[in-house]
Amino acid sequence: KVKPQLEEKEGKTFDVFTAVEFKTQVVAGTNYFIKVHVGNDEFMHLRVFRSLPHENKPLSLHSYQSSKMKHDELTFF
Repeated sequence: KVKPQLEEKEGKTFDVFTAVEFKTQVVAGTNYFIKVHVGNDEFMHLRVFRSLPHENKPLSLHSYQSSKMKHDELTFF
């Protein structure tokens, strides 16, 4: 659901977009930190926010880190 948001921010499309790992952080909603394979040996780390259910808001791409490798540790950012 956040792929189009990332493609818009990056100004390109991703043929490969596969989540390979994730962590969560409970706040006033939930932050998801997701390692995504975007093709070749390239990975990106995404921070996606899901609001509380009663707010009824869509998932939002809060921030991301590009130029990551498969072995890079997924950390909170």
